[in-house]
Amino acid sequence: MQELGRIYWTRQGLRLAYSAVMIWFAVALMSALMAKVTPAAGAGPSSAAGVLRGLFDGVVAAVTLPGVAAVVLGIVAAVMTNRDVRRRDPVRRFTRQQRREGMARAGGLCELEADFGRRCGRPAEHGDHFYPWSKGGSTSLQNFVAACARCNRAKRARIPSPAQQQRLERRRRDYVPPSSSVSVGERQPLP
Repeated sequence: MQELGRIYWTRQGLRLAYSAVMIWFAVALMSALMAKVTPAAGAGPSSAAGVLRGLFDGVVAAVTLPGVAAVVLGIVAAVMTNRDVRRRDPVRRFTRQQRREGMARAGGLCELEADFGRRCGRPAEHGDHFYPWSKGGSTSLQNFVAACARCNRAKRARIPSPAQQQRLERRRRDYVPPSSSVSVGERQPLP
């Protein structure tokens, strides 16, 4: 549970930081373009080349720092994606036995959220990786969630929030026998 929370919030923070840097970049670019341009040294005051050189210098100076920050965030995202790829379970599909057990555990109904944190309740058609396979989720019964087609499409390959994980585990207490585990989500270790 704590690992999923750490991963979820790290990725959300990275998205927020990238959005902030892109806004910073756009504002810096716009302010540099709107600024009064003075001709570069050595060029005549009315020279078009001098005006363009001054404009270019102003834009480069304004966007250097946000540009470097965007590159650094891009490198961090690439490293995270590379680690996800290295974590991928070599087995992509659940076995028939895992599907049978997972569907039986869910009572044949979708386990994902419909609205306001309630269980969907439509007939389950798919076995979904709660922690996405593409992000290093294991193909195990603990990571299996019964899902209807609509919920499966809506979830896509997003990492569920820690709150979604808690709500699913709380809902499972209602229909999973007390002797069985209600925990959900499992990630492959790095090789």
